[in-house]
Amino acid sequence: MDRTRLYRDGVLVGEDLPIAEAVARAAEPGAVVWFDLCSPAGEDMALVGRELGLHELAVEDAGTDRQRPKLDVYDTHLFITAYAAVLAGRRLDLVELSVFVTENALVTVRESPAFDIEGVVRRWDAGARMARYGVAHLLHGLLDHVVDGYFGVLQPLDEQIEALEEELFEDGAADRRGQYRRTFDVHRNLVRFRRVATPMREVVGGLLRRGADVVPAGLVPYYQDVYDHTLHVIEWTDSLRELVGNVREAHQNQQDIRLNEVMKKVTSWAAVIAVPTLITGFYGQNVPYPGSGEPSGFWISTVLIVAGTFLLYRVFRGRGWL
Repeated sequence: MDRTRLYRDGVLVGEDLPIAEAVARAAEPGAVVWFDLCSPAGEDMALVGRELGLHELAVEDAGTDRQRPKLDVYDTHLFITAYAAVLAGRRLDLVELSVFVTENALVTVRESPAFDIEGVVRRWDAGARMARYGVAHLLHGLLDHVVDGYFGVLQPLDEQIEALEEELFEDGAADRRGQYRRTFDVHRNLVRFRRVATPMREVVGGLLRRGADVVPAGLVPYYQDVYDHTLHVIEWTDSLRELVGNVREAHQNQQDIRLNEVMKKVTSWAAVIAVPTLITGFYGQNVPYPGSGEPSGFWISTVLIVAGTFLLYRVFRGRGWL
């Protein structure tokens, strides 16, 4: 459902106006308008783009999925692509958000209703005293909501990795294949998450570098706080990637160790079996030997087989190979 808001001189004066009316009000002195278009129809996007003077390339990008998070600068407006992230169990959901920033209008284009736009509105209402900064205030609340949502992804991932580390050295862990699968899922989610979280540093940093034309002096500390949060997110993400990489390496090392143990046992049993094979093979020669054709030969070979087998078994058992 499309939504609109109209501010005049820092005060909220109207909500849920028709798109055409909101576009007309945007030209009034002191007016700031927010347009929220969820999977917009072509005519609504065309109307907003035409009346606000949005660049055709930016409008095209807003209608194209899987854009890289970025900040594009045009003559009359800025265009931002960002992603909200939500971790649902072991599945990472990403929702693309396109944002047009003009002098007196903020346009958000969502690909699906999954984006928590109500959370953004609550942030704006909680900081209503900052609404005097106009579009910059609305943009800050939006970016702050997106970046803070990243912490809600990293915290569960951190807990999942911690659980994998604890399972790693548990004695008699049964579901080894399940552990590998969970480790792979965490690694895949981190890779996908990093692709959308890391570029946000350049997005927020680019806004700060543009100075007072975009970020008024009174809002610089707030944008700097969002920038610091993006750095924290990146550092945390890289740390978790290193941890999950260590877990995957430990899994591989454990597999190698278990394989070596199996090979030692197989080799040890082969050595034990080789003793009777050797002795019976020796006594099976077609040449005379001590005890040949006599009962004593049978008993001598039997004693050698039992003694040799028992001796090897004790030696291998003592070394932990059996």
